[in-house]
Amino acid sequence: MKKGKAPSSRRAEIQHLYQCYTSEQTILPACALLRFLHKEQMELTANEEMAESLIDRYEIEETARESRSMTFEGFLRYMESKDCCVFDQAHTSVYQYMGQPLTNYFISSSHNTYLTGDQLVGKSHLDAYVCALRKGCRCLEIDCWDGPDMEPVVYHGYTLTTKIFFKDVVATVEQHAFEVSAYPVILSLENHCSKEQQEVMAQYLISILGEKLLRTPLDHHTTGGLPSPNKKKEAVAEALSDLVVYTRSVKFISFSHSKDNQNYYENTSMAEKKARKLAKASGVDFVQHNQKFLSRIYPAGSRTSSSNYNPQEFWNVGSQLVALNFQSLGLPMDLNDGCFQDNGGCGYVLKPAVLMSSHFDPGCSKHGHKTTHLLLKVISGSNLPISRSGKALDPFVRVEMHGIASDSCRKNTHTVKNNSLSPYWDADMNFSISVPELCLIRFSVREQTGLLSSEFVGQYTLPFTSLKKGYRWVPLRSRDGCSLDPASLFVFVWYS
Repeated sequence: MKKGKAPSSRRAEIQHLYQCYTSEQTILPACALLRFLHKEQMELTANEEMAESLIDRYEIEETARESRSMTFEGFLRYMESKDCCVFDQAHTSVYQYMGQPLTNYFISSSHNTYLTGDQLVGKSHLDAYVCALRKGCRCLEIDCWDGPDMEPVVYHGYTLTTKIFFKDVVATVEQHAFEVSAYPVILSLENHCSKEQQEVMAQYLISILGEKLLRTPLDHHTTGGLPSPNKKKEAVAEALSDLVVYTRSVKFISFSHSKDNQNYYENTSMAEKKARKLAKASGVDFVQHNQKFLSRIYPAGSRTSSSNYNPQEFWNVGSQLVALNFQSLGLPMDLNDGCFQDNGGCGYVLKPAVLMSSHFDPGCSKHGHKTTHLLLKVISGSNLPISRSGKALDPFVRVEMHGIASDSCRKNTHTVKNNSLSPYWDADMNFSISVPELCLIRFSVREQTGLLSSEFVGQYTLPFTSLKKGYRWVPLRSRDGCSLDPASLFVFVWYS
């Protein structure tokens, strides 16, 4: 069969699988379905009961259901269901232990949360807070300045960005803070206000947030360390000294200075350039610093268009609050969405054990434990969006690994000409990953527009630890993270 000239792609692939397991029969009995689950899907805990429950869920033909069997239509329905998604469905709810100190989690964090555009003339808008919170963001930034009539305002100082009232921001946060996640929200206040207006801010925080504002240390928390995200639905303020309980910002001087002088409730904020330099020069120290303290990384001031850095480089050293411009779409936000899709999208993801060890160096390519070998077969695509001109695409798939530097790489399939409906690649890709628990995988569908040029069509990003083995489909998302359903990829995943 010529590549690119598939039988109507995924359906034919699934038909072929179905026939392999029905052997001589015309229908798939529960025991054969169980064999498929064990052998192809690596659902090793599956038993007869589970196979029968899949028949009950996906088979609509009465006689097949009664004989505990599956027709091809039922099998197809199962293969295209959430049960066969590449993302482990057990990870769509909170499954990690939420009782560890805050330092042990990556926390979804936003920079200049109020902006909907660039940092010079962009609009400040309450909707930006709503959007970030609905994406599971748990650390919001509020830049506060003196406003008219003793009303503090929020905007990007010394620029032409528009202003919004501080009290409206706090009210918006109060309203939406716990819509998608029950875990604490950290308010990072960049405070440029006079004493008088700071008092106004404090009053608004107390009166608007009420019981939701954490104002005193959690009484049952006396171990002299940070509390866990489990403790309470609360907003934790990061400024206005009397209201700060757990996240007071201090200037970073050096790792040894922090070790000797920093209190557990103090955190350090630094710009990406400084953080990058420290990560390169002393990765081990940075990892150890982040075992004890919270650190917040934010984009360089020179990023006037609100572009983002790659967050992976700072997750690699265990920084918890890796703050991005949520309004800026592209690879960094795709990685952020992919990372925080895990653990039920609650905005807190437990750092892997390797970041809790005393000697881990993300800059080093050899890491004692065995390398993981990943085989990804990109089989076909289905219902890809057509190009702006209304013509079918010339699509290819790029698979990217984002982890420690030595694990990061990308591979492309060949390009299929003029086929958006059912492009067929059947491309094998092999990857060697030394620290899989820090790895994100990004499937990116692109359109070949010239010899060396291509354009974004759709993508999907997930943590390696949420990757399911076997024949799986990959849901695609648009540039702004919205579902492109029914557009998807069909892949086979194996790793050891």
